[in-house]
Order: sequence, then structure tokens, then C-alpha cells
Amino acid sequence: MKKLTEAELELMKYMWELKKAYMKDIVNAYEDPKPAYTTISTLLKRLCDKDVLAYDKVGRDKHYYPLLEKRKYFGEHLKKISQNFFNNSAAKLASFFAEETDLSQQELKELKRIIDQKIDQDD
Repeated sequence: MKKLTEAELELMKYMWELKKAYMKDIVNAYEDPKPAYTTISTLLKRLCDKDVLAYDKVGRDKHYYPLLEKRKYFGEHLKKISQNFFNNSAAKLASFFAEETDLSQQELKELKRIIDQKIDQDD
């Protein structure tokens, strides 16, 4: 899977929310100050070249849509982080995450609930 630059990832976050969008929709999704139209156009072309986005031609316009699923992209990167920094140990990754991210008690309880639910499903 190709790595996305920070700017490409920001655009992809909008595309994952929008699902399908014309250039004007993408520009409008950005907060002020919005990037230049040409900057967004260049990013869209790069993402299409990386086979992360595609588009349908509608008249003279392009209707963009993501080919890459958000969950798949972040799952692959999380696996790499686990392998590279935590010796492929989910427990070490979870421990680091819980200790270093200043999670509230409520957030920790929610994570525990999710893990418990996953354990119960697998039994």
C-alpha cells in the first residue's frame, strides 16, 4: 500500500466523509484558509495516480470517489507501527496507547468494553 503524504491524507479524510464529490465539494469541505484550487487539483491527480481515488467523467467535470477504504489504510499503518515499534505485540501497543495518550477513565472503560465484547464474540 502506498504511503500518503500529510496533504494527501487530509484530502482523503474529506473524501471518506463525502464518499463522492466534485472539485467544488472538496474545496468547500476544507476549513479557511482553503488551499488553492490548483493545490487540490494536484493532490487529486496524485491520488488518482496512486490508485487511491478514481473519478467518473460527468460532462466536463470529474466526480471523485475513494478506492481505498479508511479502515484498511489505517489498519495497515497500525500493523506497521506494531511491527516496527512494539515487536508485533498488541499488548505492548495497547499498554503504550493507554499510558501515553492521557485517556480519561471513561475512555479506558469504553476500550475495555470493546475488548471484552471482542473476546466474547470469539468464544
